[in-house]
Parts: sequence; structure tokens; C-alpha cells
Amino acid sequence: MKAKFATGLCLVLLALALPKGKAQDAGLGQPESISLTVPAGVPLRLYLTKRVSKQLNAPVQAKLLTSLYAFDHEVIPAGTVVLGRVSRVQPVPKWERIRAVLGGDFTPLLIAQIEFTSAVFSDGSKRELHTFTTAGLQSLVPRVPPKQRSQSGQATSPTGVIGTEKQKAKDQIDSQIARVRSIPDLVRGTDKKEWLYDYAMSRLPYHPQSVRNRTRFDAELEDPLDFGEETVTQDSMALLGSQPAAGSIAHARLLTPLDSLTSTQGEKVEAILEQPLFSVDHRLVLPQGTLVQGSVAMVKRAGWFHRPGRLRFSFQSVDLTSQAAALRLAPQSASTQQQPSPREPELKFRTQATLNAAESGNAPLKVDKEGGVQTSESKTRFIGTAVALLIARAAGDNDPERIRGGAITGQKSNIGGRTLGGGLGLGLLGSIAAQSSRNVGAALGYYGLAWTVYSTVVKRGAEVQFDKNAVIDIGFNQRDSAIAPDLPNNQPTGRK
Repeated sequence: MKAKFATGLCLVLLALALPKGKAQDAGLGQPESISLTVPAGVPLRLYLTKRVSKQLNAPVQAKLLTSLYAFDHEVIPAGTVVLGRVSRVQPVPKWERIRAVLGGDFTPLLIAQIEFTSAVFSDGSKRELHTFTTAGLQSLVPRVPPKQRSQSGQATSPTGVIGTEKQKAKDQIDSQIARVRSIPDLVRGTDKKEWLYDYAMSRLPYHPQSVRNRTRFDAELEDPLDFGEETVTQDSMALLGSQPAAGSIAHARLLTPLDSLTSTQGEKVEAILEQPLFSVDHRLVLPQGTLVQGSVAMVKRAGWFHRPGRLRFSFQSVDLTSQAAALRLAPQSASTQQQPSPREPELKFRTQATLNAAESGNAPLKVDKEGGVQTSESKTRFIGTAVALLIARAAGDNDPERIRGGAITGQKSNIGGRTLGGGLGLGLLGSIAAQSSRNVGAALGYYGLAWTVYSTVVKRGAEVQFDKNAVIDIGFNQRDSAIAPDLPNNQPTGRK
């Protein structure tokens, strides 16, 4: 009796094991190990949490603005505290120094170079890291996060497979929209008190120097960060290296600096995905580190009278990392029983992708539906021109001083007008110098007016500038067009 029971149990266990073995023989569920390594050169997107003095070895505290990924895993979450120090201070360029002096600021202006040295996680653990020294970007992180889409229409939870898939698709679309909208917000100053403080300090002839709270930094890693390995199956990687669905948006960074002043039509453009791109059912399509290649389609320099620079570029091909390509080609090698190629496996395919949103370091940007981008300037700058005109007129007032009978006895001192005129021309120092003479006050007022008119009306418009590692969002297959017939989707090729 016991022998029969043991025999039956062995048969049941063997039956349960056979499908798994067949699946492994077919190469559908075999586990693969991939390394989770963030290579050197990847930037940490940071923002300061405290104002930093521009003094050597001054302590720095910042937070991670966006999560750091390796392949398809989040390895350092957004909000992680990153510590560092001011490693070097250096003078500003000569033209910037001259411009500050002409505005009445005689402070020897400095640029603070900051090095970040460690990350402190929410559980109190600490990870040492090394970044190249870097100066802050000309953008600030808003205190108030972007408005989220209303959830009023989701009072009842979806049921069934179709309802679940629809909800997943809507959640992904909402998250993509929120991310696209958040990029332009990076270049908007949000703390008016700090702005007023900085403006007041800049009008003094000599003042302390510091880096503003919430200033953005892109700190490139000097050494790679290793986070071990993970095990994946071919089933979970079934969509790896496939064409992204129409309307998919990937978060990336530019490898090629671009400038509407110097870039040329046809110039090659490369970008790399900072975050993995998943399908609607959260299956990996393109991992972090995927290379996207394209070219400049149109470029136009900025013109006088604030005519903005224009730039348009698009992407035509996707090149997977060697690790992703190896996973993608593994089932093909197993099914054909061919020997692996001696060269590193690669996978490249055609696509159609355009710019959806971008962050620029010098001016706010406006992106159109075709992926074209141009700088955007507020019309409120003309308010400054009107104010400068009123101040200059007040500084030049030459009203006579009369006695009760109407006889002219002299001219009014016009202390208030010439004080404002001197301040418009050379700040606090100009206000003091204007007290020496009515003519000095008037001259400084008209000088300030001329400089304001040049800056707000006559000056060339801002160029579209993208530094290396600039943040961009790429929209795939926005027109839902077919892939070019001469290179089918996902056909393995070598790099050109």
C-alpha cells in the first residue's frame, strides 16, 4: 500500500514538473540576470533646499528632483537628500562683470562650483557618491507642484479585464501629461520674497553673494553606482525592443548640445532615455539608457527687436543597449540553435518621434505640435519700459519755483526725481551721486531709460539653447505613421 502511494505521488510530481521543463526548453521562462548599474556621466537632477553662501567649503543640501533608474528599476527615489560642499569659487566672465558695474553693482561677482558627495535615504542609510563640480542652472523648482487632473470621474473602480486595462491606460496618460506639464514649470521663479531680496541686494554697490534656494543642478556622476543584479524572464521581456505605441512619451536627456545660433540643418542629434518606457500593462518596452538618434530639421537665429530663435529636430531611430539587445535576441538564438555572434549583440530600428516638452537654461520655451521650439518672452517687460520713461521724465523736470505773486525766483531742487533717476541708472550709488547736481540726476535717469529701452525693445531675442543633459520629453509616433518599409520594425542591425 505504501509502495503504491509513493509511486502515485512521484507520478503527480513528475506531471507537474513536465510543463515547466517544456516551457524552459522553449526558452519562454528561463531566468536571466541583468546588472543594475548607473554608469558614470549620468546626471543627478537636484535642487537646493537651503540658500548656499558662495564661500569655499560651505555645506550644501539638496534633494533629488526625479528618480534615478538603472535598466527598468528605480534605484534612488525622488526626494532623496543629497549632501555636498562648495568645492571652488571663480569670478564671472568679464562681460557679465562689466554689465554689473554699469548697473551700479561693484561686488566682485563669483560663481560657486558645487560637488555632491553622498545620498541619505529615507531609512537613514547613506551612500557615498562622487560628482563633477558644477554650477547651478538658470532655473528654479516651483514650491507648488503642478496641478493634478481631477479624479472626480473615477468614483467607481473599474471591473473586469477591459475596465482594468482602460484604467491602466488612463493612469499612464495622466502621469505623462503631468510630467510634460512639469518641465516648463522648472524655469518659473516661484518665491517672490527671495526674488525681491536678490533684486534689492543687486542694487547695492556691495553685497553678500549666495545661491538661491531651490536652484536646479545637474550633477554628473564621476564614478558608476552599482546596485547589484536582478533576475528577469523572457516572458516579462516580451515587448522589449518593440515599437512604442502611438502617443507614448519617454523622459530623456540630450547628449548633443543645440543652439539656434550655431546649429545647422541636418546636424545629428542624440538623446538617451533617463527613465524606462513601459506599455499600458506595465511591460518594459525601452529600458533606461536606450539611445535615440535623429537630426535637426529647421533652425533660425534670433533677430533684433526680440524676435525669438527657432529650432526643430526629430528622432528617426532607436538603438538598444547591449544588455537589452542580448535579452531581446536570446529567444532567437535558442530557437535556431545557432552559435552566438562573436560581436556584442545590437538592435536598432526605425521610429518617428518628436519633441513634446523641454527645459532650457536661458529662457522659457514654447513647443508646438510639430515639435518645433522657440523662446517665449513675457509682454510684461514693457511695463519696465513705461516705468523707466516716467522716472527719466521725473529726473529731468526743470519746474520753476514761484512766490505767491507768480514771480519766478529759481528752480525746484527736484530731490525725489533725481534720486529715482540716479537709482535707475546706477542703483544706490547713482542715487547718491544724483544729489550733487540736478543735471547729474537727469543724465543718470536718461542713461537708465536708454539701457531699459535697449534691453526690452531693441535687443536681440533669446536663442533656443539646449546644453548637454538638457531635460526633454519625446513623443513617439504622434501621427501614428507606419514604419519605413526598407527597415522593418525590430529588425536587428549593426550601428552605422
